[in-house]
Amino acid sequence: MSKKIGPEVLSRRALLRSAVSVGAAALAAPALAQSSIDSLINAPRRGSWDDQFDARGSRTAVGVVSNNPVLGPEGPANIQQAILAYQQIVSNGGWPEVNSSTRLQLGVADPAVQNLRRRLMVAGDLDQSAGMSNAFDSYVDGAVKRFQARHGLPADGVLGDFSLKAMNIPAQTRLMQLETNLVRLQSMSGDLGTRYVMVNIPAAYVEAVESDRVALRTNAVVGRIDRPTHAINSKIYEVILNPYWTAPRSIIEKDIVPLMRKDPTYLTRNNIRLFDGRSQEVSPETVDWFAPKAPNLMFRQDPGKINAMASTKINFHNPNNEYMHDTPSQGLFNKLMRFESSGCMRIQNVRDLVTWLLRDTSGWSRQEIERVISTRQNNPIKLAQEVPVYIVYITAWSAKDQVVQFRDDIYQKDGNQELALQTTTGIEQRQGALTESDMLPQ
Repeated sequence: MSKKIGPEVLSRRALLRSAVSVGAAALAAPALAQSSIDSLINAPRRGSWDDQFDARGSRTAVGVVSNNPVLGPEGPANIQQAILAYQQIVSNGGWPEVNSSTRLQLGVADPAVQNLRRRLMVAGDLDQSAGMSNAFDSYVDGAVKRFQARHGLPADGVLGDFSLKAMNIPAQTRLMQLETNLVRLQSMSGDLGTRYVMVNIPAAYVEAVESDRVALRTNAVVGRIDRPTHAINSKIYEVILNPYWTAPRSIIEKDIVPLMRKDPTYLTRNNIRLFDGRSQEVSPETVDWFAPKAPNLMFRQDPGKINAMASTKINFHNPNNEYMHDTPSQGLFNKLMRFESSGCMRIQNVRDLVTWLLRDTSGWSRQEIERVISTRQNNPIKLAQEVPVYIVYITAWSAKDQVVQFRDDIYQKDGNQELALQTTTGIEQRQGALTESDMLPQ
């Protein structure tokens, strides 16, 4: 800095200008600038300006994301530690409810923020040193983002409906949820293999785990409550690039036939062809779509950009005709409620997962995978070594990092209606709202 500001003129406003100058200087001398910023943050008697600016407060959500897997031999011990902590919270009276007619977010001053601070402190999201005030400052902003990340919510720091509902679930109910999931994790605490894939249905995400570390974690879309994804322990045996999509009977009856009654060009527009039992193609125009029963034909969609599975299908042994796959509707992965499929699992960044799966299968580098996908030609690949896959229903856990995570009980298996926050909303949104995108990307 070219000009030294003496302490006799360091007013609060000047101190703010000084902090901004230090931030700019960080581009030229990051170590010195960071030291200066830390000195400002930690300085005693720094006044009330930190109600609006604190560099540490916004960092707290970062520690929620880690490469610690949910499953594994240490899973039960980790969640038992969380259970002890929550037993203590319950014995101390739990946490207060947070209610406000004002939308609580950074910059708001409202009496309800004091209860918000208490709530965040009890669960460990906000440090006790943040103190009590009506100000939704950067400390509270960071703590809310951490809370949201722990509950699988968008970490935007704004207390919307879902965040507020999750925050107001009683500590006793959360303790019960942890105890319920302890039993589930105990059943998955054996030898899972050096390399395995886990799909956690309530979290709607996938972990590729190697040597007890998460090599890849990515979002998924899983089955909705009326067409759930089934929990199973199995093995992935095949990857298909540019797959055909064959519609299950349930999709034909519930989705395709009603759509064909409304729009006879639907199958042609979506490159879906019909075949009889002798593998002979049948013209859609020859089918009576208003008959009492759906036609006993195979509905097969050709490979291509609009294919329901897009570039990739991942097969594992199971009796439910479920599989993992790509999707042409990538925007689905940005949604809060990713419980929209008919049981199969759509995988974000699926080519990263495929590259990881085919690592030990000779001849399948990432470059070769991309080349084959670009041809639009169907290509099944048997894995040289089958990879275990565990599709599980875990709504609460705590990994090595001791960050306690909760997810909605989307299939209502935890025994408490309060924990199924998204279920009712999701069903209401879907009633009478079937679209082509609902049907095709299974």
